[in-house]
Amino acid sequence: MSAVLVEKAPAKINLTLRVLGRRADGYHRLESLVAFADLADTLSLQPGGDAALDITGPFAAACGPVAGNLVLKALAALRERVAGLNAGRFVLEKNIPVAAGLGGGSADAAAALRLLARGNGLALDDARLAAAAPTVGADVPVCLESHARIIRGVGEELSAALELPPLAALLVNPGVPLATRDVFARFAGKQDGKTSLAGVPRERAALIEWLGAHGNDLTPSAIACAPVTADVLQTLGALPGARLARMSGSGPTCFALFASAAEAAAVARLLQAERKDWWVYPTTLGSVENRS
Repeated sequence: MSAVLVEKAPAKINLTLRVLGRRADGYHRLESLVAFADLADTLSLQPGGDAALDITGPFAAACGPVAGNLVLKALAALRERVAGLNAGRFVLEKNIPVAAGLGGGSADAAAALRLLARGNGLALDDARLAAAAPTVGADVPVCLESHARIIRGVGEELSAALELPPLAALLVNPGVPLATRDVFARFAGKQDGKTSLAGVPRERAALIEWLGAHGNDLTPSAIACAPVTADVLQTLGALPGARLARMSGSGPTCFALFASAAEAAAVARLLQAERKDWWVYPTTLGSVENRS
């Protein structure tokens, strides 16, 4: 029996998010500075036999039917491009909240593509992986390598990898799932007159100041769909030592940035004691090495 292969699937954090317009196909054109957390799902593959997926972990129950999971969609997309692709049994440990604006499903799909590449002797830069990724989900391409980047279009246009300083952060989710499509359906913001993101600082203090000038355009529509998002943002912004409070992606997960990991962890303990109904996770944001 072949050895079990394992990959981490890091959560994706939108440090900024701008809506630049709407395409003819109905999808919105975006521009976002993306980083990755050390919070991650874990996906394993036992090569051989029929393809299957088991889901475990604290957020397994929220994943919905297995047949619709993006791990299996990634397998199907790569099989369309690689004749005789070998698969096997996947086991997904779901640690990232679902429908939370953290790109967990996309990260899982990207991890599946990496596992399938390893199990079939494909290079990670094989063009067929890159071609399969956007057909599974808009965020899957950036999750393939989990490097900090600026993404554009619907997520398929990637900048070169960026060297960001590690950012100590606190993630908070109020326990309310929020579908991306619902947030975009409520979006009514101004979409013109926006200049392209440029000059991302490499020094921590300068980067946090720069982030303060570049927000998340989806915040008002997310709050309209899930008003508790405003409570999370207000609470994070009032925490001692918080340098910036922001929503990630289409929400409702929000994050606050701090001067150090120790400061973020200390504040996390205080908030967990006060808001036992919220999911609270201290983390570090930046680029993440995927391979276990």
